[in-house]
Parts: sequence; C-alpha cells; structure tokens
Amino acid sequence: MTDTIKNANRLGGKPRIVALERRHIRPIPLSERRGTSRGLFFVWLGINMLPLTVVTGALGPTLFGLSLGWTITAVVIGNVIGGLGAALHASQGPQLGIPQMLQARGQFGYFGGSLLALIALIMFLGFFASNLVVAAQSFAAVFQSDAINTGIIICAVIALAVAIFGYDLVRKMMAVFSIVIGVLVVVSIFVIVSNPITFAEHNELGFNLAGFFGMLAIGVTWQLAYAPYVSDYSRYMPHDGGAKQAFWATYLGLVIGTVLVMVLGALVGLSTADGDAMAALGRLLGGFGPVVLFAFGIASAVMNSSNIYSGVMCSLTVFETLSAKIRIDTAKRVGMTVAYALLAMIGALLGKDNFLVIFGDFVIILLYVLIPWSAVNLVDYFILRKGHYVVDDMFRRDGGRYGRWDSIGLVSYLVGILVQLPFMVTSMYTGPFAEPLGFVDMAWVVGFAVPAVIYGFWKRSAITSGAVR
Repeated sequence: MTDTIKNANRLGGKPRIVALERRHIRPIPLSERRGTSRGLFFVWLGINMLPLTVVTGALGPTLFGLSLGWTITAVVIGNVIGGLGAALHASQGPQLGIPQMLQARGQFGYFGGSLLALIALIMFLGFFASNLVVAAQSFAAVFQSDAINTGIIICAVIALAVAIFGYDLVRKMMAVFSIVIGVLVVVSIFVIVSNPITFAEHNELGFNLAGFFGMLAIGVTWQLAYAPYVSDYSRYMPHDGGAKQAFWATYLGLVIGTVLVMVLGALVGLSTADGDAMAALGRLLGGFGPVVLFAFGIASAVMNSSNIYSGVMCSLTVFETLSAKIRIDTAKRVGMTVAYALLAMIGALLGKDNFLVIFGDFVIILLYVLIPWSAVNLVDYFILRKGHYVVDDMFRRDGGRYGRWDSIGLVSYLVGILVQLPFMVTSMYTGPFAEPLGFVDMAWVVGFAVPAVIYGFWKRSAITSGAVR
C-alpha cells in the first residue's frame, strides 16, 4: 500500500505517523494489499458526491429539454449500463496490482500504452478543472460573492494538499465526505420536492428521442470516465478473491452515488434558468441552502484530489517512457502533482465563463475517445488472456512480450474512433448519419462494438499463429 513513516520521537507514548505514497506506479506487493470492499465502496460512493454531478443531472431539463421523469429514467439506465464497464475494469486491479492506464501497455505496447495514458491525462485535467469551477460557484452562492477566481484557486490548493499524500489520505477523506454529503443530498431532495416552486409549469419540457439518448449517453460516459482509474484504488485489494469484491464495491458505489446526486440535479434543472445550477440549488433549499452549498464546495475541493492523484499516475506512466534514465520517486510524483494542479487551475480560470457549453462538449467527446479503449481492454483481459499477464514485462522498455508498439491494439483503437465520426452529435460537429437517426447519438454503441470485434478476432488469430504471446 503506502509506506508508513514513523517518527522516532514519541509524544505521550504515541508515535507520530505521516503516510506518504511510495509505490507510485509500481506493483503493489501482496503483503501490502490491505484494501477492503467496504473502503472501496465508500471511495466510489463519495467520488460522485460533488457539485459537478448536480450540474450533470441538470443537463436533462436545461440542455436536452427532458421532463423530470424522462431525465431520471435516462440517468438510471445510462449509469447502470456504464457502471458495468467501470466495475469490470476495477476487477483487474487486484489481479495485476498496477494503475489502470499502465495496464494499457498489455494491449498497446510499452510506448503505445503511454499514448492512451496521455489521453486519460487530458480527461483528468478536464474533470479537475470542471470541479474547480462548480466548487467555486458553490462558495460564491454561499457568500453571495462574484469572486469565482479566488474560489477556484482556494479549491485547487485544498485538492493539491490532499493529493500530495497519495492513496491513503485521498481514500480516507473521500470516505468521510461520502457519508456527510450523502445525508445532505437525501435531505435536499426531500426539501426540494416539498417546495412548490420546483414543480411550477414547465410546458416546454417533455420527451424527445435525441434528448433522451443524449442524456442516457452522458450517464454511460459518466461511469466509463472512471474506467481509466478504478484500478488505481482496487490494486490495493487482496489478490485472492479481490476481483469479485472490487467489482461489486465499485459498481454499487458508483451507480448509487451518481444516480442519487443526478436525481437532485434533475430537480434543480427544472429551475435553472441562468446556467448556474448551484445557485438554483441554493434558492430552492432556502435557509438550508448555504449549509448544503458550503458542504458541497468543501467536498468538491477535497474529492477533486482523486482527479489529480490518478492524473499524476497517468503522467508518471508517460514520463517514464521518455528516457531509460528516468526513475519515478516521491519527489517526481509530488512535483508532477503540483504542476498538474497548476495547469488545471489555469484551465478553470480561463474557461469558467462558458463552463456549461464547454463541459457538455467535453463529456460527449470523452465518450468517443474512451469507448474504443474500454472495448479493447475488456476483450483482451476477459476473453483472450483471461487476466493472465506478465506485469514485469510492462515495465521493460522493449515491452517484453507486449512489445514497444502493438499495431493490433492501436489500429483497432483508431478504427473505433473513425467509425464513430458519421454518428457523432456535438455542437462543434455533427456526422452525416445523425439526422437520419433523428440526431440520436449512437456513436458510442458503434465505437464499442466495432473495435471489440476487430481486436478480438485479429488478436486471437495472432496468438493462435504464435505471432504474439
């Protein structure tokens, strides 16, 4: 797990203990696999107890024109489907004991895996920056201030402080806030449902096929967005029996936490007229609003540390491939953590004014680039290799049996991106097949099925012929 540094001086007979992560991207030894399914459940339950999840749930009424009932239906279906993918990825952690995106070297090669880690790194930057904006909006609504920039900077510093310590502190803080925010979310739902303003006439809202599938796709995306870092936490689970525990702890935590907060967001979206869902939440809650908004702001600042932590895992994976002389240590991890937080903070400061538009496109594009990777990874792990990998080879610069570049994995991934283009539906680009389909976004379905089939048959043929091991 993490090495525990005990200060030799004892105060009052008790040792002073400071926990700093020491394993970084290296395999977690079996003797240090002390993770529990309960702890993992609260990690993934808490990670969605954030203002950003409220904003995402509000997209149903505000962006897609869906009624409350149809928004909730799409949210539930999307998260239930997407959660399966994320949980299947999480079950890989106890078996291999390494971060999620480092495992991509098994499908894409030593250097090819770094390309995928770089894509995931950009994703983590986007989520971290987005969380900074909505956390700052929460504080601004509480203090009735326009100082969004100050809020962004404060929240970035808080998240950075937690992330520097690594896994132990991130996990413990998320567990605490998951309970506190969970209670506040449930109370908030009851308060808002009892507020007559919430259900004032919304004649313009109802059902439309494109909006429904758009919101459903966001639910799928939301869960699959966790796929690139679920093993970062499940790798601390025991090797024997840990895979099943990791699957259910991750699945239940992610789905329950997300659906609960997105339902709150859907209710808030009915009254969000200016694009600021957190301000609308405060208005609907009345005197209880400042308490909830302040708690959300603090929780977002703390839990956002998970985006830095996993983003840095990807950064270190990429960094290690640059030169054989590079050795990953605590100093490099901490330095990368600081640089990463600063970069995301600058992005949040620059994009805060057009946040909803930028975030909506970001989530959709994220789906397009993650789906093919997920398909390739899951087919390789569960169907072709059945979880049997030589982890040591993933740290060799020649890639060992996985090579420097795996053309089968990389071509399958690229095809998965290209086949989605005709079906894409975004504000920046809409594919030619979108209109005949009523602008229902089906790109993600094609983007999963096609690379899964191509990679599965092509890789099996290569293994059978002895071209690859």
